[in-house]
Amino acid sequence: MSAVQSAFPPGDERRIGGRPIVVRTVGDREYWLAQTGVGPEKAGRSAAQLLDHQSFSLVVSTGFACALVTADIGALLVGREVVHHGHHDATSSEVLHVPGDERDLAVTFIETLVPPEYIGRFVSTDHVIGSAREKRTFALNTQAIGLDMESSALAVQAQRAQVPFVIIRSVSDLLDEDLPLDFNLFLRPTGWLKGIGTVLAAPACLLGLGRFRRQSLVAGEALTAFFRSYVAAMATDRPSKILSPI
Repeated sequence: MSAVQSAFPPGDERRIGGRPIVVRTVGDREYWLAQTGVGPEKAGRSAAQLLDHQSFSLVVSTGFACALVTADIGALLVGREVVHHGHHDATSSEVLHVPGDERDLAVTFIETLVPPEYIGRFVSTDHVIGSAREKRTFALNTQAIGLDMESSALAVQAQRAQVPFVIIRSVSDLLDEDLPLDFNLFLRPTGWLKGIGTVLAAPACLLGLGRFRRQSLVAGEALTAFFRSYVAAMATDRPSKILSPI
């Protein structure tokens, strides 16, 4: 959230249904930045609430992603479409694809910055995929370029509201690397103590967490740089209202 917010000038802070929203205005365009939290349930609830409250020209799913193609840390991955693949699902869901004029405008700009192999399909899951072996399986089975936990839920709500949708995320972990520990532990209410115990019992995890933090900082800097250039390029275009769940 701080990485994306840093790309914008100061603006308003609002609350919608108790949810904090950052609103930034650049020229005739208004950007609503909303932090959803981790996972499809939180993302879906947040997007539904905001899309029921306000009309938008575009929904942008942003934040970090795992690369399912060969890429560097901080590379931008752009999703025109997304599928959901749950923990116990044998197959992926239907492809979610929500086109529109504002999305076409964004993608046209993105294509000047991002290689074509980094524009394609995303896959979303309801759990953290931590092993390189499982990442490679997802890449093979879905033909996706990027992996996250929120975009499919956001796309469902964008489709329901008939608002164009695009994914713009930066790479924080790579296809052929294992995450330093099982982050799924921290997604469960009772998992924190077990997660902390895992770290304390395996000091090597601390080195891996340090590496992952450095990678996240690089990915954050890439998001800030992208949104600065995007906002500047779009400032003279037609009036629009953009929702960016993070």
